[in-house]
Amino acid sequence: MNDAQSVLILGAGPIGTGFAAAFLGAGFTVTLCDPAEAARRAAPDLVARHGQAMELAGLPAPSGAAQIVGTLPDRITAPLVIEAGPERLEAKQALFHDLLARSGAAILATASSAITISQILPDPAHQTRCLVAHPANPPSLLRVLELVPAPGTAPETLDLAETLFRQGGFDPARLGHEVPAFVFNRLQSALLREAYRLVDEGVIGVAALDALVRDGLGPRWALSGPFETADLNTAGGIRGHAERLGPAYAAIGRDRGEHAPGWPPELVDRVEAERRATLPESALPARRAWREQALARLLDARREILESAAT
Repeated sequence: MNDAQSVLILGAGPIGTGFAAAFLGAGFTVTLCDPAEAARRAAPDLVARHGQAMELAGLPAPSGAAQIVGTLPDRITAPLVIEAGPERLEAKQALFHDLLARSGAAILATASSAITISQILPDPAHQTRCLVAHPANPPSLLRVLELVPAPGTAPETLDLAETLFRQGGFDPARLGHEVPAFVFNRLQSALLREAYRLVDEGVIGVAALDALVRDGLGPRWALSGPFETADLNTAGGIRGHAERLGPAYAAIGRDRGEHAPGWPPELVDRVEAERRATLPESALPARRAWREQALARLLDARREILESAAT
């Protein structure tokens, strides 16, 4: 085994096998561990299914196969361990203490959707080599993931984790510190909470709301995030958007009982500065023109996919 290019994945469910397919596609040696015999039997077919989707998406398909085992090795030598088991705190706590004892230098990552490392390992002294690596689902196709340090996570752990995940074909986003549910689910939950409220208030039905997101917000967000979308949508860019729509958005937040829903000027300054570092104001017109063409191509491709699903 080439330990410099190897990963140990704990849990052979959809997330674990998705990670396995991605790392196999990047040429890693992959060991997939699950105590459940049924999960181990199903794992090769799940990895193969992920691989077929990766090939369709133009991503490197898995080369070789994962080694599938039912128990942890006495001594873990892989530089990266990814825990992708059930979202149960007690189980993760027991497993991470076991992993710390079995591994001398490995980075220990949990793919948890909401449980932080400081909940799993409350003692900062135990957090040095540990972090959250929260993926999008399925990780075989959606390669962004959040790297979330605990208070005791060493900076070099974050650095090496980012390097290893990038070598595995991922695009990690490093968070500055822990926050409950991380960023992905906080953004996702904000939209879903409001969707439930609007349906509950009789404002809109479920199918109509889905259509607004699928056919309006969704295609734009497939090409640019919320800050870039606001930057491109409004004359004056992100600052113009904040000046025109910020008060209305703050009023919505107050109506929903949010604390301090407004965007202070210094925050708008910071967001604008980061956007201008990414895209100068002079380049906004060209980027808007690019988005129009990209949206047209995306919608055309999506139309064919939706039509094929309906037949």
